Amino acid sequence: MVQTNQVHLTLSFNPTIEVPPIPGAATPSSLERDIRITTLANGIKVITETMPHVRSVSVGVWVGSGSRRETPQQNGVSHFIEHMLFKGTATRSAEDIARSVDSIGGNLDAFTAKEMTCFNTKVLDEHLPIAMDVLSDLVLNPRFDREDIDKEKGVVLEEIKMDADSPDYLVHEIFSSNFWKDHALGRPILGTRETVKALSRDVIHDYYRSVYTPENLLITAAGNLTHERLVALAGERFENLKPAGDVPLEPVPVTQARVALRTKKELEQVHLCLGVPSYPIPHEDRFHCYVLNTVLGGGMSSRLFQNIRERQGLAYSVYSDLSPYTDTGCLMVCAGTSVESVRKLVDSVLKEFTELKQNEVPHEELRRAKDHLKGSLMLSLESTSSRMSNLARQEMHFKRFFSLDELVESIEKVTAADVQRIAQIFFEQKQIALTILGNLDGLKIGREDLVC
Repeated sequence: MVQTNQVHLTLSFNPTIEVPPIPGAATPSSLERDIRITTLANGIKVITETMPHVRSVSVGVWVGSGSRRETPQQNGVSHFIEHMLFKGTATRSAEDIARSVDSIGGNLDAFTAKEMTCFNTKVLDEHLPIAMDVLSDLVLNPRFDREDIDKEKGVVLEEIKMDADSPDYLVHEIFSSNFWKDHALGRPILGTRETVKALSRDVIHDYYRSVYTPENLLITAAGNLTHERLVALAGERFENLKPAGDVPLEPVPVTQARVALRTKKELEQVHLCLGVPSYPIPHEDRFHCYVLNTVLGGGMSSRLFQNIRERQGLAYSVYSDLSPYTDTGCLMVCAGTSVESVRKLVDSVLKEFTELKQNEVPHEELRRAKDHLKGSLMLSLESTSSRMSNLARQEMHFKRFFSLDELVESIEKVTAADVQRIAQIFFEQKQIALTILGNLDGLKIGREDLVC
């Protein structure tokens, strides 16, 4: 499974937004979070949050490298390994892996993103030992059988075709490949038909050995469990994994403001992505970015939705998406419309940019945006899966856990002047990247048309 860009405060509370990691423990009130950390002898960290009022447990094994660590020739290998880990181990077949969790009513899943890979399960608390046994087995003991590799290449190639048939996906991939040109962030997580076909067992196995190391692994869990029990279960299964040295640093990407018009005649709609560079996840002004994104296109009451869809009727889907990474970021506006309306839609987006640069957000609108962020945060904390994910993202990005009060206070501190300042930094003509995909019928839009 591929994880699309989303924003994490750290919980995905909007299907189109990923707000950067929600840092951890709440205040000493009814919302207090019982978070504990232990480092195993080989360096793997085990982090738990006890939630005694539920009957489930969510556990995740996180790999601190995603597709951005791949070379051009390796493109797609992280995602392919994710698939292969479910194909069987020394003691379990693919069917055994599926049945072992399915038979106890649990869920077993995985995803590959640009900067991480995760294998996770959710089960009843009484089945935690079974869940850990299955999860550790598939992560630590993959077979990488040559016949399975050949079969799975066919599966992934079909997945690539499926996504290529989705204009929403395709326009994002074209945008990313231009925005982060010549960097791994700009390459598709799935890889290409050529790179997937070229993957050999040796390449797959060597990459697995270089990435699935104690220095690069993290285990998190949330639910009705004790920290000591999970540490014991993790220690039994992961203690024999040998350290391999420091994880190599990845090159910092440089964003590029390219305008790309791609014709695909069979499409009924024209799809576009218009984006600018934004701050990385750990940036001190990240909360200003979250509020700006919410005001601009983060929901049904946002400016883009109300102006472009409700007032003008130019698009069914229009939103903004904040995609922050460890060392870079992008604020992107996405929409679909008719070829006749593309220029008007682009002009309308640029007018919103200009308005945010020239005038402060009114108090009532700023209040709504802050309450939206806080409410989404609070609701997301009700899930053991979200909390398990939250623990991992905080550890990976911040190496500490923030209280809920800290997070709410950071949102509340954002002023209208802060939002305007960020808009003035982000929304510059020379920084705007634009990708348009569809039956363009001679449509021409250039840099000179992106004034804001």
